[in-house]
Amino acid sequence: MSEYRIKVAPNTVAYADAETRKLAVEFAIPGAPTDTIDLKILEDSIHLTAPARDIEYVAALALGWPVKPREAQATYEHGLLRIEVPFKDPMEDAFKVDIKAGDAIKAGEPDTPAKIAEEVLAR
Repeated sequence: MSEYRIKVAPNTVAYADAETRKLAVEFAIPGAPTDTIDLKILEDSIHLTAPARDIEYVAALALGWPVKPREAQATYEHGLLRIEVPFKDPMEDAFKVDIKAGDAIKAGEPDTPAKIAEEVLAR
């Protein structure tokens, strides 16, 4: 039989550190033993569970900007869990698409807006 604990949302502070280009998140979870803290980070969210005596701290944060979860660092001291995770460049995984000229563009002839308009109206 599992032990029943009241679920409690911890006091939380989250802010962007412009100098380090990292997201900093702090959870106040006094009484939670370090080895029982379960912290999971995805590119778009942070999830925390931490049992402490007769309560269980539970938090889920949706992030407004993607982060790099594999580069996250966390420290726990005096009941304060501090997390730092770098922001992800939104173009980091972007794929460069090659663009081919269509039939309307002829090699060596620059198209002007007037010329394009004439061709469209002629159709």
